[in-house]
Amino acid sequence: MEQIFLTAAVLLLPMLCTTAGAAGVFLLRRTGEPATRRMLCGMAAGIMLAASVWSLLLPAIERAEQGPLPAWVPPAVGLLLGAVGLLRLETLAGRLLNAGPGRCGRMVLAVTLHNLPEGMVVGLAAALALRGEPDAISGALALALGIGLQNIPEGAAVSLPLAQEGRSKRRAFAAGAASGLVEPLGGLLALALAGWVSAALPWLMSLAAGCMVCVTAQEMIPEAVEADEPAGVISVVAGFALMMALDVAL
Repeated sequence: MEQIFLTAAVLLLPMLCTTAGAAGVFLLRRTGEPATRRMLCGMAAGIMLAASVWSLLLPAIERAEQGPLPAWVPPAVGLLLGAVGLLRLETLAGRLLNAGPGRCGRMVLAVTLHNLPEGMVVGLAAALALRGEPDAISGALALALGIGLQNIPEGAAVSLPLAQEGRSKRRAFAAGAASGLVEPLGGLLALALAGWVSAALPWLMSLAAGCMVCVTAQEMIPEAVEADEPAGVISVVAGFALMMALDVAL
């Protein structure tokens, strides 16, 4: 019974942290000012770029080194497929993603896809804990806490730009919180298919990274640096530095 509660805590913690980050939208009063809009987009862009590198591509390279292919193949090919796949998905599901401002749908989708392999990583750690691997329980809790802490700015990276696009704060919060729902689902999937998921993780991680880089380059950075605004550029660097510090420290 104790293992069941620990497993539930490991699987749910990242999602709860994403929700906490999305709640930051209620603390921001002015989201319609041009300077505020550029800074929010810049922070979100920096966070997503850093998450793509440290949370996805570098772990994908490490896992790919244990596979039969050269270590650069799954990350490089997956990155390209993720970007191209997202562009194609936008074309095929244009009405769904572009019912409101186009960037909103793409950003929510990219962060959601990014959270899926993270949830699978946590699920694999939980699977090792359930098997009684040495130090697996403490390792799974530490991993879930680390991913959860870095999910706080990611939740804000979804909800804050949505609010500055004109969405109500409740809807922006709901979208940010919803982006984290796939993490426990990915964890449960990894628990059920631990062996298969472990082999596919380099591809899943790099696909998610491709989606995030695509959204960042296509929409968020141009919005942040329009009119050569220095504050937008600085906010991109600040967001990148924040996410990098969390990933390296944890």
